[in-house]
Amino acid sequence: MRAHQLQDTALRYFLAVAQSGSITEASAHLHVAASALSRQIAGLEAQLGAPLFERHPRGMVLTEAGEILARHARRTQLDAEHALGEIGALRGLRAGQVRLATSDAFANELVPRLCADFQRTHQGIQFSVLVLPTAQVPGAVRGGAADIGLCFSRAPEKDIAVAYRQSAPVLALLPPGHALARARSLTLARMARYPLALPPPETTVRQMIVIVCSRQGLRLEPVLVSNHAKTMLHFVASGGGLSVGSEVAARHMVAAGALVALPIGDQGMDLRDLEVQTLAGRSLPVAAQAFLALLCESLAG
Repeated sequence: MRAHQLQDTALRYFLAVAQSGSITEASAHLHVAASALSRQIAGLEAQLGAPLFERHPRGMVLTEAGEILARHARRTQLDAEHALGEIGALRGLRAGQVRLATSDAFANELVPRLCADFQRTHQGIQFSVLVLPTAQVPGAVRGGAADIGLCFSRAPEKDIAVAYRQSAPVLALLPPGHALARARSLTLARMARYPLALPPPETTVRQMIVIVCSRQGLRLEPVLVSNHAKTMLHFVASGGGLSVGSEVAARHMVAAGALVALPIGDQGMDLRDLEVQTLAGRSLPVAAQAFLALLCESLAG
């Protein structure tokens, strides 16, 4: 069949279901009846002569043919957005949108501050900021929901280009008056003697801690578990105990004297990077390019 015969509406519906993994969720997001979505997808499958999804009780999973179509459809969608961005660039950076996906560690201070700085110079630019679990940030970039991803990483991601990378070891966070605050570095074993606030088990940091602890036969029992970095930072600053985090997430509170950040000496607690991510092979819209440059410059400084 000819490519131009694939309807834009059908592809848009297809991508929505591919991204959500559910006709019901895609229907709610698009404000379109689920039956209409099902008809469009069935029509696509008939045109292509191949199933695009495997139907499971827990959702819709792309087949090999579906993966191929989704990859090309996303790039077509992004190319159209880029064309609109270039046309908007004829007026300079007076209009456009920057879509950013970030993990929680950067959403509390760094990202809002940079958005405000950029907006002061380019007042016509709008921002969309998605705060996601670290593992979901590359998927948002891959799926076209974000132009730029900002997160921690421990391994290369498929179809992701890294615009900026720096080492991001996990640090121990303490209140200034704590008995360990004057140490040059800490170990998890020393930290285990005090109340701890830790991220949830599914996070990269917690998994790193589990690996290190398993080597040592060490068991950590946190008194507080939260997926919100700011909650843990303020728990420590309030004298509740110790925690772990990144230099970027804690930077403003360390500078204000509210926290002390120390290296963790256990082998393996430095095996992650901070990455600024974009979709491989994609040219960003002009506004996103300009913000990307500001973000990388800020992190490098």
